[in-house]
Amino acid sequence: MALSVVAGRGARAEDEARSGWSHLLEHMVFKGAGGRSAREIVEVIEAQGGNINAATGYERTSFQVRALAGGLDLGSAVLADLVQRPTMDAGDLAKEKHVVAQEIAEAADAPDDLVFELAQAAAFEGHSLGRPILGTPASIGTTTPMTLNAWRATLYDPSTLVVSASGAVDEDDLLRLAERDFGQVSGEGAALPAAGPARFTGGHRLTPKTLEQANLVLLLPAVGVRDEAYFPLRLLAEILGGGMASRLFQEARENRGLAYAIDSYSETYADTGVLGIFAGCAATNAAELTRVAAGEIEGMLTPVGHSELTRAKAQLKGAMFMGREGALARAEQAAGQVLLFGRTLDPAEVAADLDAVTPADLVKLTEQILAHKRCAVAVLGPRAALKAAPAFERALFG
Repeated sequence: MALSVVAGRGARAEDEARSGWSHLLEHMVFKGAGGRSAREIVEVIEAQGGNINAATGYERTSFQVRALAGGLDLGSAVLADLVQRPTMDAGDLAKEKHVVAQEIAEAADAPDDLVFELAQAAAFEGHSLGRPILGTPASIGTTTPMTLNAWRATLYDPSTLVVSASGAVDEDDLLRLAERDFGQVSGEGAALPAAGPARFTGGHRLTPKTLEQANLVLLLPAVGVRDEAYFPLRLLAEILGGGMASRLFQEARENRGLAYAIDSYSETYADTGVLGIFAGCAATNAAELTRVAAGEIEGMLTPVGHSELTRAKAQLKGAMFMGREGALARAEQAAGQVLLFGRTLDPAEVAADLDAVTPADLVKLTEQILAHKRCAVAVLGPRAALKAAPAFERALFG
């Protein structure tokens, strides 16, 4: 069975001074909660054949337990302690700041992590979506047990929590445990100011670095997860670079040999999103690669053929529905849907919405994306690759 307790807030809720606090908080609650030490929290779950984990995103924070049948009661009790009754010891906080600082340094040393952070910063400059979820050593360094616990009360306010379970779980048991462990909690956190809508600013982040190849991320403004063009966006990304039969893979790698790795993706938030392309290539090929990418994006202004669209729909269904095969994935997906839509979505409903997308819908979305005349480009690698950013922008917008 799998149990998830998901708060509908994450790093997006932070102002600049609190950048990284949500992620640090996620670490800290595991240092002790509900009378259990850090070791006891893990041992009590593992003693029943389970495991425990957590994740911080921009718009959600999730606490998860996987266990054998019968592990629901203990899992609920432990997750409730983490969310509501962490110890917040000052000595543990000092050590964990150092741990997170090493995590930040590790991300900075990984080109295929850093280039995405650079692109995100260019896309949403001045907004919390443009700041790294990990924060900075300076921003997390200002926390104290008191300020971090106050942030916990705000971030994990009961009004933001969804309890979700999947697998060998009895619904009545889940409802009883949710009432036992979360039903008596009243809101104690300060209200967050209403966050303004995210605005795609665009720009270039060019970072010369001695590497064997250039790492490129190209972003264009797109739609949010609640938008009617959500499925057209997913299909647009799939057709462009979702697999070995995709346009980018075939043209950039197979036909021209410009890159070993190239793909496209969509990232969606509540109110906005991006269409992205990632590639790793020789620095001398970077500018030409971005021009090829621009040409393939513009190619989506011509209606796609029936067979290509049908294949993309089949691939996307496979990815979406096979991803539900794990109990934890189902629990997490259900919680996310409740937070976004107030209900869970039936797979048949999702499939019908996907099947309803037409070639005209993809053309319309491509026109909408290009009409902004903005892009965010991050290039990390040898200096010869840095000209790829203006090359991409000129190829798309003149």
